[in-house]
Amino acid sequence: MKLHIYGALKGYKSRRPLRLHMPGHKGERKYIPLFKDAPLDVTELSITDCLENPDGVIREAEADIAEVLGAKRSHLLTDGSTAGVYAMLYAAKSRGGKIAIARNSHKSVYNACRVLGIEPYLLKNNERDGILLPPSASDVEEAFKKEPNLCGVLMTSPDYFGNVADLAGIRKVCGRYGKLLLADGAHGAYMRFDADERAAYAGNFAQAWVDGAHKTLPTLTQGAILNVNDEALEESIAEGLELFRTTSPSYLIMASAEYGVKFMQEQGAALIDAFRRQFAFIKARLKKRGVRFYEDSRTLVLAVDFGGAGIRAQAAAEELERRGIFAELEDGRYVLFYFSPLTRVSALSRLERAIWSVWRMKQLRGGAASEQKYVSGVKKFSYLTAHTLAYEYVPVADAAGRIAARNAGITPPCYPIVIAGEQITPQAVRALTQAPHTFGLKDKKIAVTKIGGRE
Repeated sequence: MKLHIYGALKGYKSRRPLRLHMPGHKGERKYIPLFKDAPLDVTELSITDCLENPDGVIREAEADIAEVLGAKRSHLLTDGSTAGVYAMLYAAKSRGGKIAIARNSHKSVYNACRVLGIEPYLLKNNERDGILLPPSASDVEEAFKKEPNLCGVLMTSPDYFGNVADLAGIRKVCGRYGKLLLADGAHGAYMRFDADERAAYAGNFAQAWVDGAHKTLPTLTQGAILNVNDEALEESIAEGLELFRTTSPSYLIMASAEYGVKFMQEQGAALIDAFRRQFAFIKARLKKRGVRFYEDSRTLVLAVDFGGAGIRAQAAAEELERRGIFAELEDGRYVLFYFSPLTRVSALSRLERAIWSVWRMKQLRGGAASEQKYVSGVKKFSYLTAHTLAYEYVPVADAAGRIAARNAGITPPCYPIVIAGEQITPQAVRALTQAPHTFGLKDKKIAVTKIGGRE
């Protein structure tokens, strides 16, 4: 494969240059021996191109990526998918002051709405086995009928638990109403190369979408790609990137994103097929033994329902860590294991043995399935209005019935349990107080409005 960005970095290193430019480490391995690739870490030079206005190796890499992913234009991101979400919503703003989103959209979607002055319209989410499901096409159509000022919908597909939205049906609805379909496909970059799920890849339907390359491709953390299929959006999306993307992009991250896509183009399908076959065997054996897991996932994740079986999920995750197995997250009920096409098949066998062993540990039993965390509070103010009101911080434990002034949630998965403008539910209070890592809290206190409150 031809790697434009990495090739330029290697070429520069081979010249043994006098590095009178940033970054400050100067590529001196003597002083930074722990970071052996530092000599490849450079800045904008005549031979390395410039991400803000690429016309060299970056431009060539982005053109290749767009061709592989089926996009009209692809933009490399070194800020994760967040910068891409901001740029998409920036482009959407001129088409209406509201956008339809799922309640469990990533915090970056809510933050971008706040920064850009876009009111999020929360679509109905159904729930199955304690997990929120994507809104349906009919849910989206109902929203368009009720709210003519909606510029479109931003769908998360797939989500953390492997649910895939009906993007084909939603695309038809958007077409009938002349609305935008944007997609946060951060968890589904690999799907472009998956023979079983390629038809559900966000790029087949969305006018613009984000691929979080680092989540499922062989790409360094923060490497992502913003893709555009509607050329009418390209100018405003590029303008949005100028506003929200870093001016100090990592060339190593960019090079790894290009590599991740091209590696998957060459080897992804075979790797995914081999993994899926073994993954199916593992799940079948676990199910036969009585191990419960979320069975509707269509992506490369396994969410074991420890809490639903009376096993304390946090304790199960801790026991697995003692055995050297680190899950992506536990949410009080599920312990979620996050794979990629590069996960070794041998790792699945090790995980299967560990899950079965932990499942049988009597000392972990006695818990119960955690209640649904994402219970909608009664909306008292619009999302944007709530951010303009006077607020104060109160202990989370005392916040039930108060009106949230800011979002708060658990990380991961980084979507809010409490949404600004809604009354805080007792379920949300319990979830936030029990979670080891949260966002939107300050010293175990939560922001609530000073007006309104308990009824």
